Amino acid sequence: MNSILEIVQKRLAEKLNLEIEIQSNSSLGGGCINHASKLVTSAGVFFLKWNNHCASDVFLREAESLKELRKEQNPYLKIPEVILYKKLDSTPGFLLLEYLEPSSGFDNDANMGRGLATIHLITSEKFGFSNDNYCGDTIQDNLWNINWIDFYGQQRLLHLVNLIKQERSLDSSSIKLYEKLYEKLPELIPEESTPALIHGDLWSGNYMLTSQGPALIDPASYYADREMEMGIMTMFGGFSQQFWSGYNEVYPLPNDWADRNKLYQLYHILNHYYIFGGGYGHQAISVARKYI
Repeated sequence: MNSILEIVQKRLAEKLNLEIEIQSNSSLGGGCINHASKLVTSAGVFFLKWNNHCASDVFLREAESLKELRKEQNPYLKIPEVILYKKLDSTPGFLLLEYLEPSSGFDNDANMGRGLATIHLITSEKFGFSNDNYCGDTIQDNLWNINWIDFYGQQRLLHLVNLIKQERSLDSSSIKLYEKLYEKLPELIPEESTPALIHGDLWSGNYMLTSQGPALIDPASYYADREMEMGIMTMFGGFSQQFWSGYNEVYPLPNDWADRNKLYQLYHILNHYYIFGGGYGHQAISVARKYI
């Protein structure tokens, strides 16, 4: 740990052109992939996450997502500011962020919903992102694409199927099932979709209540049909009716969005199978069959 603190101290001093004293470093729980801590310095308080066993560019890609989420003013929720990041090389990679003080006060779910809807109003001409990034530790193919159905089918579903084939058992009948689902997507998804900026991995562990209001953390952002966001959100629950009311107040969802919700959950179910194995494989097959 001392080595990572020395690296952060040196990089922060160079960035701020100041002498930096690290006054305390307190480990924070909750992270299932990276180390995390509250870093108190002579220049302020920061959130530090680091890892020496990850993809070399994982913190760079997260920093890009955070910056994209902050590109337009959002009066309803907070996105932490990126201070510093470093790729993994012979020393650990890290991401240093503005520290957001957790709060157990008033749970403003409605503003969380309004804030997410405001993010979804940020658009692009194409689906994808400036670089590939990571959902958990799974690489996401973000090559720009003008067609959402093709993007979701090829660059999300079949991309994961190919990764799973390399890491886990996937019989030929299952592969054919997912290929058949891909062929049927034009019947299941509206042809007209607007590329909307999404968080990309928004389960309940990736938002928090802070002294400055609700905040989003740990994004895996790209431009997608905004209903893609609701796949992971509804997969594990944790979002109240107040949240959904706030969202629809700013950017109402179409009346039939729930018809496609399981279809968008499928990407995250496959991703969980790729990472964790277990019953997620059978769950994914069950969802795919529902739409065939």
